[in-house]
Amino acid sequence: MEQINAVGRRKSSVARVYLQEGTGKIIINKRELETYFPSAILQYVVKQPLAELGVEGKYDIKANLDGGGFTGQSQALRLAIARALVKVNAEDKKALKDKGFLTRDSRSVERKKPGQPKARRRFQFSKR
Repeated sequence: MEQINAVGRRKSSVARVYLQEGTGKIIINKRELETYFPSAILQYVVKQPLAELGVEGKYDIKANLDGGGFTGQSQALRLAIARALVKVNAEDKKALKDKGFLTRDSRSVERKKPGQPKARRRFQFSKR
């Protein structure tokens, strides 16, 4: 099997994933998963599509993560891994889609409007 690549996005984070057969190593920006995401919750989020299909030790994953914070990056990486797994085996698409791993979460920060302190917050109104 050759190298398969996929892209995942969330908020302002972009994850580029390169998947190939191997022993289950996950390398992010030339660092191990455990050092890049010290939180166990974020490690769990990244491994969710692999655990759903039961292929944790079957593929080596190299990822380039860019932009955003750690939560957005982990969810972008999850989407990219799920898309790469679908490219490997199209029959897995239904299982991943039912869990919501193939849906791009389009929520992002709303822009700040002029004359207001934040996006929706307004300055206090004074009648007199």
